[in-house]
Amino acid sequence: MAHAIRFDRIGDPDVLHLDEVEVGDPGPGQARVRHRYVAVNFIDLYFRTGRYPLALPNGLGSDAVGVVEAVGEGVDCVKPGDRVGYLLGPQGAYSDVRLMPADVLIPLPEGVSDRTASALMMKGLTAQYLFRQVYPLHGGETILYHAAAGGVGLVACQWARALGVTMIGTVSTEEKAEVARANGCAHPIVTGGRPPEEIARRVREITGGKGVPVVYDSVGRDTLMASLDSLQPRGHLVSNGTSSGPVVIDTMLLAMKGSIWVTRPAMVHYATPRAQMLAMADELFGHVLAGRIVGEPKQEFALADAAQAHRALESRRTTGATVLVP
Repeated sequence: MAHAIRFDRIGDPDVLHLDEVEVGDPGPGQARVRHRYVAVNFIDLYFRTGRYPLALPNGLGSDAVGVVEAVGEGVDCVKPGDRVGYLLGPQGAYSDVRLMPADVLIPLPEGVSDRTASALMMKGLTAQYLFRQVYPLHGGETILYHAAAGGVGLVACQWARALGVTMIGTVSTEEKAEVARANGCAHPIVTGGRPPEEIARRVREITGGKGVPVVYDSVGRDTLMASLDSLQPRGHLVSNGTSSGPVVIDTMLLAMKGSIWVTRPAMVHYATPRAQMLAMADELFGHVLAGRIVGEPKQEFALADAAQAHRALESRRTTGATVLVP
């Protein structure tokens, strides 16, 4: 028997409980993966609280690193003994062993440890599609990135530095500002208690009054006006998360703020088909192997303590990546 975190109703972290589950042998197109690290991502909270609907009862989590134990008929993209990571597929990564569609598994290169990969799989590929596909950055730009000391944010800081991009990043505390700066954020802005207009005013000061061509905003409702007021005419608002609440925009406001473009991207539309996902991973791991991007979990919890991990994430007591260890 394997162990997995399950929940049968939406609610606070206490709805999460550890169950024994039957796993069995992989069927056609499947692989059985024994996890070494399971990433905790903010999107997991959206499923637990019902912001993103999920049929219940169910498992939780979409991002893990482990080793392939067995493969089913027709699988030739991975083999037993391969170290792999994944970030797509059905919910249920909060477990020690599970069956996965083999075509979403990403082989890990030599030189990238399981622990490093666990901190970078979802977060690194998120930074890749935001910076290289949604609004492609080429170097020389100045951008605004909200939650710069978060799990994705710290990778984004490093990726911006590697590209020669100047990042203005919002953070909640002075301590997080130092962490973001150390990872490549050129201009951290501490937002604790600041109204949106002050954030936008600081962005304008840094950019000589011009504003930025793109804002990457994973916070949502609380930062919407700061984002819009920081943009140049015809600038791009990339709304890649809603940790403070959903974003609702009157389209006339977009015209008034300078004919702003808005997109709400999702990983699945940028990381498929499989060849695209592997190319994204190659770019990420190239930076890792060259030392331009580093990553290790900042917080570790036992699998059985998933509820504690969620409480820490919700209360903003974390920086960087958080993982569960089966």
